Amino acid sequence: MGTIDISYENLLIGLLMMGIPMFYLWKFKTGLVKSTLIAVLRMLIQLFLIGVYLKYLFFLNHPLVNFLWVFVMIIVASETAIVRTRLQRKILLIPISIGFFISVVLIGTYFLGLVLQLNNIFNAQYFIPIFGILMGNMLSVNVIGLNTFYSGLQREQQEYYYLLGNGATRQEAQTPFIRQALIKAFSPCIANMAVMGLVALPGTMIGQILGGSSPNVAIKYQMMIVVITFTASMLSIMITISIASRRSFDKFGRLIRVFKESKKNG
Repeated sequence: MGTIDISYENLLIGLLMMGIPMFYLWKFKTGLVKSTLIAVLRMLIQLFLIGVYLKYLFFLNHPLVNFLWVFVMIIVASETAIVRTRLQRKILLIPISIGFFISVVLIGTYFLGLVLQLNNIFNAQYFIPIFGILMGNMLSVNVIGLNTFYSGLQREQQEYYYLLGNGATRQEAQTPFIRQALIKAFSPCIANMAVMGLVALPGTMIGQILGGSSPNVAIKYQMMIVVITFTASMLSIMITISIASRRSFDKFGRLIRVFKESKKNG
């Protein structure tokens, strides 16, 4: 039995449920009604467009086209990270792009080639969804981690200079701030991992079961999805911080202005 299709009429009925959270956002004057409506509209448009071009990507199933799509994802994710972290483009763009690229290629090809042992690791049916999952998780972790790292450095500059003044190398002086970045970025991932299967059934697993896969197959895929997303996220943020930190200090080891200035009205 295949997955039950959802008609456009029933999809509209399902979307009516958004009225519940929208009501409470309006009632308590959160100021989030407009941004939520825009987010929902963007989500609908983007997903419909994805449905269209993924159909053609799966039909073409060409390695070059698939890899070009990965580059597009990296560019979009890098730009999104810059916007969300409010870091200077000249500091973050190259490091985060390199971090994303190395991590997604290494972990993605490892999984497709050695774990799934595909004859063609560029098979669009596996290549695009797996790389997409990795990119999505890396983006959220990098945004949290980079914000925490640079906010901590900016807020606690005296601690950083104290460590340098007492003989610590630049990397050693940055260690407490990297530690806090990793704790803040990965604590939610670890918490979700600890209760997976007990408190919540993950979306990847549910999707496979709804698609007709055996629960045992779906479980094994979900195990590996958790492992590869966690690993790729860790690798990407460490590469990004390593490269970005070299561009964030002057020759005397002083932190330069890393965050964009907030625009003030008037």
